[in-house]
Amino acid sequence: MSGILLIAVLVVTGGAIAFIGDRLGTKIGKKRLSIFGLRPRHTSIVITIFTGIVITTLTFGVMAAASENVRTALFGLEELNRTMQETKNNLLHTQADLETAKSEQESTDAALQQSKADVVRLNEQQKSLEEEAARLQTGIAELEGEKAELTAKNEELSSSNQKLQDDNAHLTVDNETLTTDNKKLEERTRQLRAGLITVREGDIAFRAGEIIASGVIRGGRSSEEVSLDMEMLAALANRNVSARFGSDRSDEDIWIYRPEYEAAVETITKSKQDIVVRIVAASNLVHGEEVRTTLELYPNSIIYRNKEFIIARPYELGLGDDSEAEQTVMNFLKDVNFAATTKGILPDPLRGTVGVMEGAQFYEVVAKLKGQRGPVILSAYANGDTDASGPLRLKINVEKGAQ
Repeated sequence: MSGILLIAVLVVTGGAIAFIGDRLGTKIGKKRLSIFGLRPRHTSIVITIFTGIVITTLTFGVMAAASENVRTALFGLEELNRTMQETKNNLLHTQADLETAKSEQESTDAALQQSKADVVRLNEQQKSLEEEAARLQTGIAELEGEKAELTAKNEELSSSNQKLQDDNAHLTVDNETLTTDNKKLEERTRQLRAGLITVREGDIAFRAGEIIASGVIRGGRSSEEVSLDMEMLAALANRNVSARFGSDRSDEDIWIYRPEYEAAVETITKSKQDIVVRIVAASNLVHGEEVRTTLELYPNSIIYRNKEFIIARPYELGLGDDSEAEQTVMNFLKDVNFAATTKGILPDPLRGTVGVMEGAQFYEVVAKLKGQRGPVILSAYANGDTDASGPLRLKINVEKGAQ
């Protein structure tokens, strides 16, 4: 039954009952009836109340008879609420289970993708192993062939060994003779070495490892161009030797091992950067002796730019006299030398130094420190661009430290 029809039925029923109640009340009021010994007025009130009860009861009855939803609202509301709550709880559990299932599905998908990747990787490894096995099999076959060749050679060597044993008997006799001669030569060598040491200690012109000449040769050019630069450097070395010996000498006096020279030219030719080439004395050299040298090669680059900071060191001055100031500057210069060497400037092989400092500049810094007490800071800067071959020229600043 539709809602409009139900409302119409309720209106008609309520109106009919109200009409009947009104008529019944009117008749009872006119007849002045009494129920249960009540006064007529009170009896009319009771009948009116009873009529209202009947109206309400019939209303609910008609509604319940006409609509299942009304019956549910009147008699099954609590059950309906309980069912709805259970349904809601079940829905929440179902949603939680669904989220868990989704998470498990994502984990399973990730594991599946990983498994696929592992399968691909294992297939590639298997393919690599099969190729390696094929190469090993080929190598085994080659080794078998070489083994057969070695076996044949071993038999030949066995025959040769027998012949050598026969010859060894004759060599033993010759060896005894050579041993005797060798002892004589060792004694003669000892005497010559002692004499050479005496001569070298008396007049050494160049010490072993001392730089005779050095220069920077540009790399990445033809071997002819590099050889020309090397010859010019050798000529410079010869002039330095002449200046040291105090006489005119020819280029033949500078002896450089030819394979070493050719290897150096090849290295510089193939290099993409400039190379520092040093010609150094191979051993202690005395006047009148042939100048034997070796070549040293180092990659060249700009180590310090002009005015570039090198290091700074704090010092604590107590006395402020000349000796303390000089010692402070010397210690600072040692630290500068170590920092520059560490960064790539090539040190002098004999002295281990990388820079030059005029005496006037040295004593100028000493004068600034003289008379000061307490903390001071010395900082060093490059005075001009300096490459790996050096020398490093310095500019030293003196600052008062914080108390």
